[in-house]
Amino acid sequence: MNYKRYLLSATLLLILATGCNDIDGLDGLLASQRPILTDDLVNPIGMSVAPNGRVWVSETGTGGNDGRVSVVAGTGQVYPVFTGFQSDLRPDGEVTGIGHVLYRDGILYILGGYSGKLYRVDVSAYRLGDPARPASSLTSEDIGSYVLSQNLSDPIDSNLYNMTFGPDGSLYITDAGANAIIRRDKDNGTLSVFARFPNINPQTQPVPTGIVHDGSRFLVSLLTGFPFTTGAAKIMQVSNSGVVSDYRTGFTTLTDIALSANKAPVVTQLAEFVFQPPTNVGFQPKTGAVRNEAGTVLLGGLERPTDIERISGSTYYVLSNGDGTIRRVTF
Repeated sequence: MNYKRYLLSATLLLILATGCNDIDGLDGLLASQRPILTDDLVNPIGMSVAPNGRVWVSETGTGGNDGRVSVVAGTGQVYPVFTGFQSDLRPDGEVTGIGHVLYRDGILYILGGYSGKLYRVDVSAYRLGDPARPASSLTSEDIGSYVLSQNLSDPIDSNLYNMTFGPDGSLYITDAGANAIIRRDKDNGTLSVFARFPNINPQTQPVPTGIVHDGSRFLVSLLTGFPFTTGAAKIMQVSNSGVVSDYRTGFTTLTDIALSANKAPVVTQLAEFVFQPPTNVGFQPKTGAVRNEAGTVLLGGLERPTDIERISGSTYYVLSNGDGTIRRVTF
């Protein structure tokens, strides 16, 4: 008897049989067999992969205060965990709401986007299928008021978008409205402006999005503001003392950044933007991509990717806002 085949088959049968009561630690096994983990997300923005292989995802919803945070299991099933986050439909058709999420040691950090809130929720006891909790029941910190008080942008704005932990254990938040990094002290929660990003040119703001720390410095992706000019986006480097400088240039509409196994940056390109009024204005379908630090396309034809996470070796999850998918890819 082929015992390896038998054990694998038995394990898969166990996963399928347990359904909503999926056993911790087995989610990743089935997920590894799926090129598209799920296509059932509603305007997703950010994700964070837990050690058990489950993926925590923030979804902005449809503009009816239906933003939510969900868990995607290895089966691909989506489980809403926190619901009712602020979600607004803008006149241009864009939906705005919560920002990215970050899982660490049983705590889920959730950014409120334009609401300026930071949620820190203990999810260590969460089980698949538990009833969803309303966002209004969660404790939050008001980060946005501090940001607005610093007068960092013109006009004054704040949009808490993404975050990472620094080498000192503090939380570093990219604010896509204030064009800055906000540091939240790990010991007492004190806020400070860690770094500011200069405009691309007098008419174009930088709009920082993704942030990682490579062991010696922070690397930050820039989306840039309107008109989202091709080649205007950058990867910035920020020293541990907050000094900002260019790392790589010549990119377009960058939304996130991850590190490869050898700590080289990999970035997501939202899309190519066309401004040919009155009929052809906007981001073009299937022009999203994943690129390496040299700008080489590793994966193209994507629908507005907004997050990339390395899960092991040279394998990544790519989250696409445009079609609500999490795609498993290896470069």
